[in-house]
Amino acid sequence: MTGKDIAKMMEGCHKKVGTMIHPYICPANYPTIGWGRLLKSLDHPPITQEQADAMFEVDWSKHQKQALAASPTLANDDVRLGAITSFVYNLGAGNYQASTLRRAVNAGDWQEARYQIRRWNKGGGKVLPGLVKRRALEAALL
Repeated sequence: MTGKDIAKMMEGCHKKVGTMIHPYICPANYPTIGWGRLLKSLDHPPITQEQADAMFEVDWSKHQKQALAASPTLANDDVRLGAITSFVYNLGAGNYQASTLRRAVNAGDWQEARYQIRRWNKGGGKVLPGLVKRRALEAALL
């Protein structure tokens, strides 16, 4: 399983009505559409599966660039880069940039990185089973 596989599996593509995908509130209480794309509000038109897939590819590329900017040591390690990109896709570049996880990754301390990534398992202040699973899958790639 790749980081991209983890992101798609754990984000899911929710709120399908017929052939259209509608905005919804994610477990962390954010307006979302498609494969976990954050919105400013639920006032967003429905999209097709093709649009959701295209948005995912654009978002993945953006988050991968952000992960590489914060951890250039991952440039030659597609597996670990995928894990960190999945993390950044889920929690944002700012959280990664300021994290002890990033410091462990940049130091090549993979045992510490696996420990640190698992600590990011809360949404809205609560431990979410989906995040526990996602972080375990990401940790397995580190």
